[in-house]
Amino acid sequence: MTDRPPLVVLATRIYAPEAAAATFRLRALVRSLGDRARVRVLTTTPPPALRGRGSGPTGEVTVSRWPVLRDRTGYVRGYLPYLSFDLPLALRLLIGPRADVAVVEPPPTTGAVTRVALGLRSLLSPRRRTPYVYYAADVWSDATASMGAPQPVVRLMRAVEAFALRGARDVVAVSDGVADRVRALAGPDAPVSVVPNGVDTAVFTPDGDVHPEAPGTAYLVYAGTASEWQGAEVFAEAMREVVREAPGARLVFLGQGSSWRALERIAADLPGGAVELRPLVPPEEAAAWLRGAAAALVSVRPGVGYDFAYPTKVVAALACGTPVVFAGPGPAAQDVREHRLGAAVEYDVQPVAAAMTEALRAGPDPAEAGRRVRWVHEHRSLAATGEAAARVVLRARP
Repeated sequence: MTDRPPLVVLATRIYAPEAAAATFRLRALVRSLGDRARVRVLTTTPPPALRGRGSGPTGEVTVSRWPVLRDRTGYVRGYLPYLSFDLPLALRLLIGPRADVAVVEPPPTTGAVTRVALGLRSLLSPRRRTPYVYYAADVWSDATASMGAPQPVVRLMRAVEAFALRGARDVVAVSDGVADRVRALAGPDAPVSVVPNGVDTAVFTPDGDVHPEAPGTAYLVYAGTASEWQGAEVFAEAMREVVREAPGARLVFLGQGSSWRALERIAADLPGGAVELRPLVPPEEAAAWLRGAAAALVSVRPGVGYDFAYPTKVVAALACGTPVVFAGPGPAAQDVREHRLGAAVEYDVQPVAAAMTEALRAGPDPAEAGRRVRWVHEHRSLAATGEAAARVVLRARP
């Protein structure tokens, strides 16, 4: 009798074909696990605009989807949408095939539900307890506190997050800053493995066509989620000055998030076409927009609990050869400055507008584009980071 490869269950509210940092790292993890394990992804039904698109790797990978509540931008965000995923997830974990190890993606409520469901299932078979790995892309309770949430809400979120982290066999943190905060919540001896975010260099590449609907003039692009901690409004506000210095300049937002309404209001006050808001697109389309842009825009709003974040938007753009205008603090800003990957400026309209204008005027530089691509391949390849995360998952098995 041939031994079957281990079964890994991945619980995540967001997965391909939705384009987001979580999708990229999880798809890389699944791809790396595919040769050594069977993978079952428990996720959500995608937004209507993305249904029918590919879900990533196949073969020993099955994707089980469940309908959930989404906000007006199509994102699974907020207490009720999280609950609409977490409650059915508990049942799916209890009655589905027993995993050898599970992986759980934030929010912390999903981690807490996973811990409870796997614990209940182990009562039926104490010798077959299923461990789980928590993939910590950020620390949600810190962000909740920084957003000015009431103290009872912050305390509750911190308790839920600590509960999810302490039950994990291992925690994958995307940066040293996240790892430090995980240990502060889960205890100094908590097992934490740092695996930086990467990007799929087979998708995000300088080779290929520019998107057919891209502006005919020089344009900038913001690709991905725009929520409170990103503060993407600073780029839309900066366009008031940019269009005075560079008439005909265009800024295209591709995404979703809580900032969308504010972006729509700002766009309405600008000259027609100066700011264009488009829905989230699959990675292949995002790459087509990025490779034709004068620069990609990325931001981290300072002081809201995400100063240590490293947005995947940065490496996605660089892998296409496109320079980055980064507004705000953090390790990504340091990389942009030290390795001359674009411009890193403070989170303020004036310096942001100046950097955007300079990028629009600079024009393409094939030699510099090639250098940026090589930097990503050497430092932020998703193949390497997916393999590192897969090793953490597989060693967590009993």
